[in-house]
Amino acid sequence: MTDRPVIMVGFVPVAVTSLAEFQPDRSVIIIDEPDVIRKRDVRAQVAGSPVVREVIGWEYQLPGAADAFVNAHPDLVPAAIGPLQEYATPFAARLAERYGLPGAGFGAAQILRDKELTRKVTGAAGVPNPRSTSVADASEVRKFMELHEGPVVLKPANRQGSTGTRILASADEVDAAWIECTDHDEGIFVPDRPREVRMLVEQYVAGAEYSVEMLVDRGTPLFANVTEKILFPGDRPVEMGHAVPAGIPEELRDELYERTRQVLRAVGFGSGVVHCEWIVSDGTPFLVECAGRFAGDGIIDLIERAYPVELVRHFWTLMKGEPLPGPLPSSAERAAAVRFLHARPGLVETVGGLERAREVPDVVSCNVAVKAGDRVRKLRSSKERIGAAVAVAGTEREARRRTEEALAEVDVVTVPDTPES
Repeated sequence: MTDRPVIMVGFVPVAVTSLAEFQPDRSVIIIDEPDVIRKRDVRAQVAGSPVVREVIGWEYQLPGAADAFVNAHPDLVPAAIGPLQEYATPFAARLAERYGLPGAGFGAAQILRDKELTRKVTGAAGVPNPRSTSVADASEVRKFMELHEGPVVLKPANRQGSTGTRILASADEVDAAWIECTDHDEGIFVPDRPREVRMLVEQYVAGAEYSVEMLVDRGTPLFANVTEKILFPGDRPVEMGHAVPAGIPEELRDELYERTRQVLRAVGFGSGVVHCEWIVSDGTPFLVECAGRFAGDGIIDLIERAYPVELVRHFWTLMKGEPLPGPLPSSAERAAAVRFLHARPGLVETVGGLERAREVPDVVSCNVAVKAGDRVRKLRSSKERIGAAVAVAGTEREARRRTEEALAEVDVVTVPDTPES
């Protein structure tokens, strides 16, 4: 057992699996909210993992939580600290500061965790942002729509992913949307205590969507990738798929890299990994948001398959303050794509076709998360997606096509449920 464990803040099962590939036994400490540990039965999930030393329940999303943790654990000498979820980023950054370890920096993490602050700070640095303002009620949303032509986006300033986000084309939609978008049921992934809700309304920007994933050492990028994103149709911006690397001209790739570096300089980001989302409209990249953590939706797996690169291992090496083993790749050798599945809302009768889907050439995985008797909910956020296919091929277009072919083989039959399902 090592005396200096690594600390992951926020439980992510696949992250435990990844750490087990290069960390010694009993060298990982998991910190999560006590309510989340209970609701997700985290201790039972990691009971068989030799790499996990301890699971510590801590209300890490409260003010002063990191400083209180250090004072409550004076003998703990961690080797590295990393946030594995969006809500964990400020706590992990402050904890790293207190233990004298590399990290994003508490100030940078706080800015990136708050979409309103991110707009304010990066806009002052010249980063293109859509027009945006905080709103306290539906009437303020309508006022914004009166002043700005075209659709708008209503979303929380302090939630993760696509939770509570909706595109509004008409003022007639505002009252119902306000009720829906301010009711954030994140279930087992958040603590039970009440949490403040702050809302933004922004001018809708139409265009192609991308994200930049970047490994950063004291403000200097060591590795970067552009991911192409596609969304499900409709008024909720839920990701339908991703492709790595994006099939775009070098000029646009380089501009997205430079704009991401501009964001990092603006907020004073230190060391870690970032996931910065952009919409390119009429040739101009507009910032959507930037997270000081690993990308979700399996994007990191796509990157590791496409380049290839041990991005997770390099991240933890960096966070330990250790040198990386030589330069990281600047271009991908292959392409990888993921496509997500949804079905008609209702009660699931049967699920079929998975064997055929997995036999599609270049498909490396295809899974469905529902079975007969489960319920498919209306697509409002990424939580309602019910499956995914991943493919690796010679080009982005081919990898994307293979995932589409695989999901075309999957047949999820549902019985229509109530309108609110």
